[in-house]
Amino acid sequence: MSETEHPNAALVRRLFAAFGHDPMAVSAALARDVVWRVPGHTVMSGEYRGRREVVEFLRRTGLETGGTYRSRLHTVFADDDWTVALYRATGSRNGIDLDVDQALVMRIADGLVRGVTAVPLDSAFEHFWA
Repeated sequence: MSETEHPNAALVRRLFAAFGHDPMAVSAALARDVVWRVPGHTVMSGEYRGRREVVEFLRRTGLETGGTYRSRLHTVFADDDWTVALYRATGSRNGIDLDVDQALVMRIADGLVRGVTAVPLDSAFEHFWA
């Protein structure tokens, strides 16, 4: 991470670093009225509203995969209003392995994540969470 990194990029890096082991830090990065959207028709698809629902949704990724779900951040693009995080998601569920690149498009305001739309970059996402 460079000293000149945009603060919104740093926020997203902190969020990824906390994912899976520090739900309080995850919650602290989210606006009270955050909305997290997951497209498609899977067990994880839907619109999650508010910190509690979003943190519970993120916790479910671990529960649904027997603790195998991981996300490894590749890069973050950020400006004053938006970030795009590109990452690798891996895990196992119902005998199916997941290993795909994905993106999160995030709206940021006042140093908090206000809105997230998950963007699967591979059709394997839908198959895995079906």
